[in-house]
Amino acid sequence: MGTRRCIVIGGGIGGLTVALALRQLGFTPRVFEQAPQAEPLGAGIQLSPNATRILLHLGLGPALRSVAVVPQALESRSFRSGQQIFAMPIGDRCAEVYGAPYYLALRSDLHAALAQAVGPQGYELGSRCTGFSQDGTGVRVEFADGRTETGDLLIGADGLHSTVRTLLFGAQEPRFSGQVAFRGLIPAERVAGLALPRNTTVWWGPGRHFVHYFVAGGRILNFVAVGPCQQSSPESWSVHGSRQELLGDYAGWHPTVQAVIAAAEPVYKWALHDREPLSRWGSGRVTLLGDAAHPMLPFQAQGAAQAIEDAMVLARCLARDGAEIPRAIAAYEQLRQPRTRHLQA
Repeated sequence: MGTRRCIVIGGGIGGLTVALALRQLGFTPRVFEQAPQAEPLGAGIQLSPNATRILLHLGLGPALRSVAVVPQALESRSFRSGQQIFAMPIGDRCAEVYGAPYYLALRSDLHAALAQAVGPQGYELGSRCTGFSQDGTGVRVEFADGRTETGDLLIGADGLHSTVRTLLFGAQEPRFSGQVAFRGLIPAERVAGLALPRNTTVWWGPGRHFVHYFVAGGRILNFVAVGPCQQSSPESWSVHGSRQELLGDYAGWHPTVQAVIAAAEPVYKWALHDREPLSRWGSGRVTLLGDAAHPMLPFQAQGAAQAIEDAMVLARCLARDGAEIPRAIAAYEQLRQPRTRHLQA
């Protein structure tokens, strides 16, 4: 089993998690990421117990506990009055009920913990996949610098704009959802006077909502503001937005929301795009994982969690049917597609 060489394209959360899961089960994975260096992309991330249970199983407990925040509650508030509509305990209660904690973290902190666990021997930057071929014995992957790698299977964990997905099925046009998310990270000292609790707080108003929670051990406040938008912008996390535009969108909202926005610099603007679920994720010895297979709108905070679930299920299927890789991949897709399709919808 240890000689089974798995090529993973994409060094994000899903790609690194599947590498750890595969290695734990006796495979030899190697992750190829096109970015020339690891960059702290993204903002806050919510890790529900279905994700943290797997991450703890893979040995990331100490690393996560050092950087994450455990929210005391998920609370909902009125946009104008600030009155609490409801609150659901999380904290210790979540671990008691579901057997794993609920964490709030910086995406970059989670990524760094995964990359450290995989180690430099299993993770190569500056490697852009341009093509692949397969036969009954293995897969051959081509890279932009002219070199090739061979393995027993290929996993496309290369995100929203997946090269592996495009090579398999052609380009898939995204569909603008008509909504945009402004987001930002604020040093906690800038909002210290607001006395914000360590909760995941959602403010609800007409056609909009505003979410904030602490990450990075409480040193940073993450916020996301979602509302309608007539004109699409690029499907990217790194497009700069206007704080003044955001303040205008939330004029008349509670002073706490206004104060959080006023403390934000820089602000990013993320146009939310949707895609139809794929009827299949792969062929033969090639499959997809995470956003490459099922990109999701952020409203259930399950995008990364589902990639983490994918990683463990795929690894277990390969461990069970390692001698028949196409059969293992088919079983993985049959197990995962109903759940991801439901959550995507």
